[in-house]
Amino acid sequence: MNRSHPKAGDAGTGMTVPTIAVSMGDLHATIRVAGTISAERFAALLAPRIMGSRGNVNRGGDFGRGGGGGAFAGGGTVMSASPAAQTGPVMGGGGPMTDFSLILLRLAKPGLHVKTSDVVAEFDPQLQLQRLDDYKDAVDQQENTVKKQLANLAATREAHDQQVRTAKANWDKAVLDVKTAPIKSAIDAEKLKLAVEEAESTYKQLVYESSLVEESQRAAIRSQELDREQSRIELQRAQVNVERMTIKAPMDGIVVMQSVIRNGEFGQFREGDQVAAGQPFMSIVDPSSMVLNATVNQVDAERLRLGMKAMVRLDAYPEVQLTGTLLGIGAMSKTSTFRAGYVGEIPIRIKINKTDPRLIPDLTGSAEIVLDSSVNSLIAPRSAVFQDNGACYVYVQDPQEGWIKRKVEVGLANFVGVAIRDGLRKGEVIALQRPM
Repeated sequence: MNRSHPKAGDAGTGMTVPTIAVSMGDLHATIRVAGTISAERFAALLAPRIMGSRGNVNRGGDFGRGGGGGAFAGGGTVMSASPAAQTGPVMGGGGPMTDFSLILLRLAKPGLHVKTSDVVAEFDPQLQLQRLDDYKDAVDQQENTVKKQLANLAATREAHDQQVRTAKANWDKAVLDVKTAPIKSAIDAEKLKLAVEEAESTYKQLVYESSLVEESQRAAIRSQELDREQSRIELQRAQVNVERMTIKAPMDGIVVMQSVIRNGEFGQFREGDQVAAGQPFMSIVDPSSMVLNATVNQVDAERLRLGMKAMVRLDAYPEVQLTGTLLGIGAMSKTSTFRAGYVGEIPIRIKINKTDPRLIPDLTGSAEIVLDSSVNSLIAPRSAVFQDNGACYVYVQDPQEGWIKRKVEVGLANFVGVAIRDGLRKGEVIALQRPM
């Protein structure tokens, strides 16, 4: 629909009336909404949680035998289903360097397209490799200690058995000696009887102590075995920690870096940053699953239906126009920070059907949702259709008679145009304002 140059009206009036020729075309009634681009399918990558004893329990190397300490369990790469995981700045990790410190050594560039299992981030593994070597030494040392304890147990058991045999021999000798009591004095005979009792008590005491000595040695060996098992557990954790220092992409997509507050300013994670365990630092987004999360006035939301078509535009790239489909409509309204409390807004989600290299998360954009359409219809500007007593009229220019007021039947209308069902023909010139 092209606006023509102004044409003169009646010669007697001496005034100019803007006109336009009626044309054929498509008319759409739309609602414009604004929002933010995000990915419906994405994976949030978190800094690994380092497992292991913070007290360096049974650690070899320069640490020696450490004190108690609990295990700090953790994870690695986490799949997220909530779009909220993509946004929101987080504080960067800091503090003194320990085995549990995480320093970004290598990092994929934002916007890079990656495939599943591609390495997208690597943390400095030096501390974990040192911890791994220490616990390997600790396991070897404790293996040797357990073997030594077993050898000591055998030697101690043999020495104790020798004492038992000696005590038994002394008891037998005392029993034989007591048989000479009839030829001994009363005092010597009494001494022989006491010697028999003493030898018997000694023998029975040593026999009783045999089980206690063996149990004591077994307890000492069990203690060493528990230390060995603890070191083996810490060794396995250290091996897992080394593997977790390398982060791989869990899905195909585009690298999107998370925001971080650095020295009081917003920025993105970069190589050399210290990251806290479990802190999100990167997302892998599926570019084919982009959506526009927007809000619409609760009054207009009543006119929306799932599956309606939309045209999405990006604020940063005005020339980009992408088709979309209304995917979701919120069930409850929410109040806006910038509007009065009684103005409710309904969240909606529009699926973007086409992909574009410039389409990335967190871009702001808008969409025109098509409520209704009139295809291949006569279209007149809304300003050219007037109402009198509930009926619609237009002013048609006639070369002979001047302006003729003609009744028309209108169809679909939007903010700028009206579909004419009856009363006009293609090419007729109508007035854009009431002629005098």
